[in-house]
Amino acid sequence: MGEKIDEVTGRAKEALGDLTDNKELQREGQLDRAGADIKRKLTDLSDKAEDGVDAVKDKADDVLDRSEN
Repeated sequence: MGEKIDEVTGRAKEALGDLTDNKELQREGQLDRAGADIKRKLTDLSDKAEDGVDAVKDKADDVLDRSEN
């Protein structure tokens, strides 16, 4: 959710910087948007890693269940 706020804030800063010809504010907005993109990618990566761990746990449970029978 934080990445959405960063994205919106970044867009607003970029637009305001563009309107006022404030290059520093434009760059700050671009950095906010880049940070949002990084957060989004890290969240996706974390979700994929968690899915992988769950898959390994499921397979281990299957193997243990078979060995008990």
